[in-house]
Amino acid sequence: MGKEIFLGGAGEGYGTPQGLTLKYANRHGLIAGATGTGKTVTLQILAEGFSQAGVPVFLSDVKGDLSGLALAGSETHKLHQAFTERAERIGFTDFSYAACPVTFWDLFGEQGHPVRTTVTEMGPLLLSRLMELSEAQEGILNIAFRVADEEGMPLLDLKDLQALLVWIGENRAQLSLRYGNVSTASIGAIQRRLLVLENQGGTNLFGEPALDLADLMRTDENGQGMVNILASDKLMGAPRLYATFLLWLLSELFEELPEVGDPEKPKLVFFFDEAHLLFDDAPKVLVDKVEQVARLIRSKGVGVYFITQNPADIPEDILGQLGNRVQHALRAFTARDRKNLRMAAETYRENPAFDTEAAIREVGVGEAVTSMLQKKGVPGIVERTLIRPPGSQLGPISEPERQRILQASPMAAKYDTPVDRKSAFEILQARAEAAAKEAEAAEAEEIIEQQTPMEREYSSARRYSGSRVGRSTSRVVRKKDTFATAMSEAVIKELKGTTGRRIVRGILGGLFRNR
Repeated sequence: MGKEIFLGGAGEGYGTPQGLTLKYANRHGLIAGATGTGKTVTLQILAEGFSQAGVPVFLSDVKGDLSGLALAGSETHKLHQAFTERAERIGFTDFSYAACPVTFWDLFGEQGHPVRTTVTEMGPLLLSRLMELSEAQEGILNIAFRVADEEGMPLLDLKDLQALLVWIGENRAQLSLRYGNVSTASIGAIQRRLLVLENQGGTNLFGEPALDLADLMRTDENGQGMVNILASDKLMGAPRLYATFLLWLLSELFEELPEVGDPEKPKLVFFFDEAHLLFDDAPKVLVDKVEQVARLIRSKGVGVYFITQNPADIPEDILGQLGNRVQHALRAFTARDRKNLRMAAETYRENPAFDTEAAIREVGVGEAVTSMLQKKGVPGIVERTLIRPPGSQLGPISEPERQRILQASPMAAKYDTPVDRKSAFEILQARAEAAAKEAEAAEAEEIIEQQTPMEREYSSARRYSGSRVGRSTSRVVRKKDTFATAMSEAVIKELKGTTGRRIVRGILGGLFRNR
């Protein structure tokens, strides 16, 4: 593959051939268009092009169609003749069927290798968004992270965070003096949200082994970039989890990757399908975070491409960062549709040969208006383009094929088996057990010290004798109802009640006082 990815070309009534220059591929991009206009195929051919150029790709597969990247297309496919004719029409002389090296991932661990991160790596901001917490509840979550850091308690999975919140509730009086008000109502609300998240399957996201970002940036033995496909069909039922995960992934890349300036080709390219889920009902602080990442991650050699139905789904400040654009057809049935269509047309560099707004409305399936960055990063003139046919399989692969690829993947040994090492939950549990034993021993010693010599003697004898069985009758012989017996039973009853109450108070309340 040369220095650009061929997108499509000219036919009768169409403009010059269009290609995505690899040097400017980290300037981000947009694939937009109404349902059924060809966005998925455009994403597929871009992923093929990047992979063949040695650039790893990460993409979310919302409908399952993109799994076809793992297999080569076939001459027996019903569209083979149409693909061949289009390739000839646009001058795509290198057209051939070929598969891409693929790794399947899945947050739920069902259709791919499990994707995990730790609670600590996710951080309180993204967790608060994931659980839709109020400002007061987010404050308590920040306290939990601070306490975990100061006390050396790793927060790896949800049960770690749940156990720590219980401890914070038991010690809220002391913590309120240091960090501000800690209310049990807010803690309870967070615990309920964690339960909802757990029931929705979000618990699978948190734990170890955590995803190593280097495993998303691999190439195969032939130098082709690995295409990482995240199964997202089920994930669409939890859009907040989907959006939070993708935002976390971008943030981690931004923080970990070194500055590389403008490389000859990207180090990694992301495709975010259903991009509007990143921004729907998102607080301004998180939209600002996405904008910051989109603006600055370019210098890390990472390109980000958003796929959505309408450019209006993307906030303007972020839309302005997307230099490479493929606009499939938009429909204008309502006044709002016409306004969005007009706004979309105005974002392109005009071509005097045709009206951009009319072209966006009129292009058919497999056609688009495109504008790619050219020399010095200048947006190219908008062109009407026939999109090239894909070389990989169009449509999803079978389940046996998916399982074969999963079993052959080197990622299986690394990620398929979860690890549960010592963390906050185990630390708090051990301290609780130690505190309970110490409280019980101290209470027993206190009771003995308060007993009279006669009561001590009786308690000792009772400890070693217990109930007696008569040899001649084999019946249990009850002790006589003497004053000493009644006194002993009263003391033991009080001991049980007092000890029980003190142990309950001491299990979590005294955890850190007994370190």
